[in-house]
Amino acid sequence: MRVTSKSGREFDLPDAAETARIRRGMADDPDAGAVPDVLLRRLRPLGRPKTGETKERISIRLSPEVVRRFRSTGPGWQTRMDAALKDWLKDHMPGGAA
Repeated sequence: MRVTSKSGREFDLPDAAETARIRRGMADDPDAGAVPDVLLRRLRPLGRPKTGETKERISIRLSPEVVRRFRSTGPGWQTRMDAALKDWLKDHMPGGAA
């Protein structure tokens, strides 16, 4: 059966006969057994670790130079920009008041 994903990519799903062949092959493979519970407990969850605080999504206009400099540092540039702003707040008061 041909299906289209949400992103628009098209691919074929196996039919019932092919699915049966795949399952037989898995059953016959000595290395394709169930994962023992002791190993499952050692697995780490995928994705980012959960944080205690939720960041707020905003829209902000910055000079191209600032964005270009942070982006040039590679993946994680938004996190580094957040850290730079937090560092700035240690010695400055927003609005100019000291």
